Amino acid sequence: MARPTRVGAPPSLDDFWEGGASWRLDVVDAGLPVGESDTLPGPDGLLWSYLHASGRSAGIVDSNGQRVRFPGCVTLWKSGDAGVHFELTEPVCLIPCPEERCDSVRDHVDQQQYPRVARHRNGQWVMVYEWRGWNFIRTSEDGVTWSAPAHVANTRQWNTSFARCRAVERVGEHPFLATGDDYQCSAGGPPGIYVEGETLYVLVALGKNPGSMGCYSGPLARGAAGLRQCATEWLFSGADWYGPLEARGAAGSAFFDFRMVSSADVVRVGDRYYMTYEGVRGPSGYGTGDDQFGLGLARSLGPWIDGPWEKYAGNPILGDLAADMGIGHADLLVLDGLTYLYTATSERTRGRYTLVWGE
Repeated sequence: MARPTRVGAPPSLDDFWEGGASWRLDVVDAGLPVGESDTLPGPDGLLWSYLHASGRSAGIVDSNGQRVRFPGCVTLWKSGDAGVHFELTEPVCLIPCPEERCDSVRDHVDQQQYPRVARHRNGQWVMVYEWRGWNFIRTSEDGVTWSAPAHVANTRQWNTSFARCRAVERVGEHPFLATGDDYQCSAGGPPGIYVEGETLYVLVALGKNPGSMGCYSGPLARGAAGLRQCATEWLFSGADWYGPLEARGAAGSAFFDFRMVSSADVVRVGDRYYMTYEGVRGPSGYGTGDDQFGLGLARSLGPWIDGPWEKYAGNPILGDLAADMGIGHADLLVLDGLTYLYTATSERTRGRYTLVWGE
């Protein structure tokens, strides 16, 4: 039964979960290129959106004037109209390279991918992103000038000949991937971040086929050096099998998060935490690459991040399995009681959904 409408109050994710609210596409093109964004209020009264972009997607160059290769580096976009439209502050990577020539291994300028940003109540900023399966943290006092990267320990992809891995980190079998097409162990990938009091949480993808959502936590003041595996080994897992080989679109949606669970974005609503995440079913045939994606929703079972979570029964939440257009890389924002969600609206645009009353 749908939850009754509360007159005068906008719906929350609690209401969506209970069937009383739905997502309405109200901005088809917010001015952001297709990529992965994270939006939060800036100190200047504008909305700030951190998004990885390249020369191909937005004409981005690095701090030495060299065109940035896809997928690109972190860039900063701002909105003065409450998130309806964003403008690029400067077509240059936000984080400059310390030397005259940018280096991929040192600076990650070609793949500061899937950035997530949080801000502590004392004004400190912290960012996490992926570089080739590894996760790195940078910190800032103003959201513009960022520290050198610090590796989140144990995030990477590797083979068991290098090191053993936990069962939840193992890469299992996929019907359209031959043995040897992937690493044997995986922890990291597109990350998530949350700051609660003085504690920093980093959410990571664990394993593949099936994938799970993992968690690291530690004192914010220590950054990456203080992060340790959360007490709960994994928060939740994706589908436990690929499903019928021929299933596509709606028929395959029940298995949308089999291959990988990643790209967490977390907000608190009352005494629970909600998370959007990307589910990847993987290839739909030999040689197609990952071509089945969906946006999932999960919530904590209580007032904690480091504990068991449950998945929304109606996943994926924005429709059936889609092609690789960034639909699963959602950007949640609660502003003045309204809940917004930025994600891909086409292969070329990134727009905004608003949570409204009604099914």
